[in-house]
Amino acid sequence: MTTNLTKPISIKLFFAMLIVTVGAEILLYLTRYSYMAGTLYDAMMVASFFVGVKLHRRLVSTENPPKTKRQLSIQFTSAFLIFFLGSTVINIFTSNTFQDFSVDYDQYVQDYTDMQMVEESVDAGTGKEPIWSFFEKIDSIGYDLYTDSLAGLEEVWRLAYMILLLVVFKKIFPRRWNSGRRDLFLMLTLFLTSILFGIDHTLDTEQPWVIRIGAIVTFANMGLLFGLILLWTRNLWVTVLVHALYDITATMSWYYIDYAVELFALAVLAVHIILLSIEIINKRRHKRQLEKVELMHAAE
Repeated sequence: MTTNLTKPISIKLFFAMLIVTVGAEILLYLTRYSYMAGTLYDAMMVASFFVGVKLHRRLVSTENPPKTKRQLSIQFTSAFLIFFLGSTVINIFTSNTFQDFSVDYDQYVQDYTDMQMVEESVDAGTGKEPIWSFFEKIDSIGYDLYTDSLAGLEEVWRLAYMILLLVVFKKIFPRRWNSGRRDLFLMLTLFLTSILFGIDHTLDTEQPWVIRIGAIVTFANMGLLFGLILLWTRNLWVTVLVHALYDITATMSWYYIDYAVELFALAVLAVHIILLSIEIINKRRHKRQLEKVELMHAAE
């Protein structure tokens, strides 16, 4: 994998990777002071999709046959369930270890909910909800879907950082690299990008260090999970989808649907069981067919 990830990079792609990594972090920090910086950050996340198209090809293994749609679906459902279970453990760990951050984050969710909730207004004459209130709700939901979808594209940021760091390690430690012992470099990039992922979740706000450390550790662990999913699936878009859907369901659970994450995970589990059962049945059927062919050849 490391050989494919570090194959020659064009100048245009190199600068694009720098923009979606270092540039994105600078803009994220500036969102503290500038609304325009936040708008530019969103635009950069949209543009990172096209960078991801280029980088995704470096993850795909040419040695193995391409996966079927069913296999890709199973890969997604497995990845989402792994992240759901892992994030649950992380949240329990955080609530017990970083209580100041946990209380602060709960307050942030409450404040965000109060700010985003569209209050139902009733016309004094008719006693009915005005028509524009419906469109305000649709607009609010649409904005949440948009921002959470962009959050999934942070995985392009991670992959770009991993490639850049691997290229640096390749240049600094050529002897170890050429010896084939590269797993250490891959794990190191995974660790470093996870730490950066945690730090990035504190750049846009000013908080006391006791809260900031809790945020860094919590989101770094989340980032580690995403990174492991990325390396396991070797599929950038599966990881992007897991990230985006988790964020969407988490936001929905704040003020639209109670336990949206858990309900969605339950639905994903049901789909996973069905798809996995179909895949196992098909493999067994294919195996029996091969055995019949072999028996026919042996009889001849």
